[in-house]
Amino acid sequence: MYATCLFCNGDLGRNEVIESFPVGRRLAFDAARGRLWVVCRRCERWNLTPLEERWEAIETCEREFRATKLRVSTDQIGLARLKEGLELVRIGAPQRPEMAAWRYGDQFGRRRRRYYAIAAGGIAVAGVIVVAGPGLGLVSAGAVQPLMQLANAGRAAYRSRKIIGLQAPDGTMLPARLDDLDRVRLSVGENDFVLRVPVRRPKGAAWWRYDNQRATVDLTGDPAIRAAGVLLPHLNRQGGSARDVQRAVEYLEEAASPDKLFQSAAVAIRKAGNDRLFTSRQRDLLKHLPTAGRLALEMASHEETERRALEGELHILEAAWRDAEEIAGIADDMFVPESVEAELARLKRQRDENRP
Repeated sequence: MYATCLFCNGDLGRNEVIESFPVGRRLAFDAARGRLWVVCRRCERWNLTPLEERWEAIETCEREFRATKLRVSTDQIGLARLKEGLELVRIGAPQRPEMAAWRYGDQFGRRRRRYYAIAAGGIAVAGVIVVAGPGLGLVSAGAVQPLMQLANAGRAAYRSRKIIGLQAPDGTMLPARLDDLDRVRLSVGENDFVLRVPVRRPKGAAWWRYDNQRATVDLTGDPAIRAAGVLLPHLNRQGGSARDVQRAVEYLEEAASPDKLFQSAAVAIRKAGNDRLFTSRQRDLLKHLPTAGRLALEMASHEETERRALEGELHILEAAWRDAEEIAGIADDMFVPESVEAELARLKRQRDENRP
C-alpha cells in the first residue's frame, strides 16, 4: 500500500476510519465504476489507487458517507466531512464540466492563489529590505544588493537540484531537473507528436541526444503522455482561473483522443512561434502554449493514465507509485548531481529484484 503522492511526492497522511485503506485524509470514490482516489491535501491532485481489491474500502466509504449528516451534494457529486477529520467525495455520473470543477478546480485554483501569495510576499519582503531596511537599521545600504543576489542564487540552486522522475524509453527512471522544464518542447513529428525533454544523460543509454549542448530525450505516444502528466503540473505552477478550467474542458471535449489533443497543441505552438518570429531556440517550447491549453494537456494526460490502468494495466500505476516513493526518499537538500544516477539505478535494480 502506497502513501506518497504521485505528483508532488508528499505524504498523503492517514485515517482511522477506513480500516481496509488507512491512507489519506480525503478520499474520492465512484462505487458504480469501482474507482478510489486519494486526494493529496498538499497539491490537491487525485491519486488513483492501483489496488485490485478495493471494493471493501469503497463499500465502507459509501456507508460512512450515507451515515454522516455533515455533507453537501449536487446531483452527481457529494462531499462529506466525518468527525474524525476524514473527508469523502462521492462520485455519481457527472458530466465532464461538473467533474472537472470538482477534480481540477480546487487544485488549479489553489495553485493560482499560492503562486500570487508567494509572489506578493516576496515583493513585500524585497520592498522592506530595499526601502525600509537601511532606514530602520536592519541592514546596511551596501548589503541590500548582496542579499538580493543571495536570494536569487538560493532559488536557482533549488531549481537546479530539484529532480523529477520520468520513465525512459527503456523503462528505467530518468532524472530531469526542475530548472530545465522551461526548455521542454512539443513539436509535430512525421506520424505523431514529439515531446523533447532535457535530462541528465544516463550512462550507457542509446536513446539520448544533444539539443543546444544539453542531453535530451524524445518521447512519443503513451510514454510522452505519461511524462507530460509528471511535467505539466510544474509548468502549470501558476494554476488557472475558473474560466481557464472551463476552456480547458472545452478543448478536451473537442479532441477525439489525448493524442489528437497533443498534436493540436503542437500545431498551435508552432503557429505561435512563426507568428511571433521566435528564434530557433525559442520555437516549439511547451511554455508558449496558453494557460488553458496546458491545463487541458495536464487533464488529458492524467485521465489517459487512469483509463489505461482501469482497462487492466495496473502495473502502470504501481510503477508510478513506486517511483514516487523512491523520489520522495531522496531529500532535495541532500541532492548531489553525481550520485543521483547511481542512486536511481540502485533503486531500479532493487525494485526489479523484488518484482515477481
